[in-house]
Amino acid sequence: MNPAVAARGMARRFGAVQALSGLTFEVAEGSLFGMVGPDGAGKTTAIRALAGLIDLDEGEARVLGRPPSEARESIGLLPQQYSLYRDLTVGENLRFFARLYLLPREVHARRARRLLEATGLAPFEDRRAEALSGGMYKKLALACALLHEPRVLLLDEPTSGVDPLSRRELWTLLREFARGGMAVVLSTPYMDEAERCTHVGLMHEGRLLLSGEPRALLADVRADVCEVDGAPRPQIENALAGVAEVWSSAPAGSRLRLLLAPGAAAQVAATLRPIGAALRPVAPRFEDLFIARLREAA
Repeated sequence: MNPAVAARGMARRFGAVQALSGLTFEVAEGSLFGMVGPDGAGKTTAIRALAGLIDLDEGEARVLGRPPSEARESIGLLPQQYSLYRDLTVGENLRFFARLYLLPREVHARRARRLLEATGLAPFEDRRAEALSGGMYKKLALACALLHEPRVLLLDEPTSGVDPLSRRELWTLLREFARGGMAVVLSTPYMDEAERCTHVGLMHEGRLLLSGEPRALLADVRADVCEVDGAPRPQIENALAGVAEVWSSAPAGSRLRLLLAPGAAAQVAATLRPIGAALRPVAPRFEDLFIARLREAA
């Protein structure tokens, strides 16, 4: 079966800077693929290339086996920037997009009603877009992108600037779309969202560091991940200052979370023992995986 979305060695250059290099992945229908990485990783450029908004000077992007410019009727796009008419109401924005998609009136009415109910926007049909909260605005933009019932949905950082409750509701909707057979591709700077995807690709400086199913990727973290108990955080930080085996440290509540070089836990534990602190192994997160792979790449 051909993938719904495929990218092979994509490249896009801005002056002397190569934005995407060796970015290769496939997304099947019914999958939710997340491109996860920090700002400047190339996520937005990849989404725009898949949507056919920019031309590639190397490699290729294909949607449903065709160049994106030939598959636009099958693509739904939720861009990162605010793209709706803010002085139109929720209902008026949906009617505007229905005209763009040349939908018959009865088809638009049926689909709009279903999308308004699914997104929880039905009570706000007469509210202007500019008066919506960030989460409600994103859900309206999502409804507009889905009005023509695309087979592929592209979303550029859909949960940025969204409150936690709306963020959870958006993810519930996206999982439902994927279960219905849609190929969903999204970008996000939030590492914790990687675990919500069926497949994930970790990106850095235009490169795909690794990709696969979240559980399988987390099982292959080549580092020791621990938390430190038993001493004040400043004292722990002082004891670990200059220890090369400590790749990163971050607060974890009242404790300190450490990412250590493989096999370094015993050495670090010995360093901490004189101040009465102890290491406790914990499950890795995607931040740990990302940092560990960056260390390997370096």
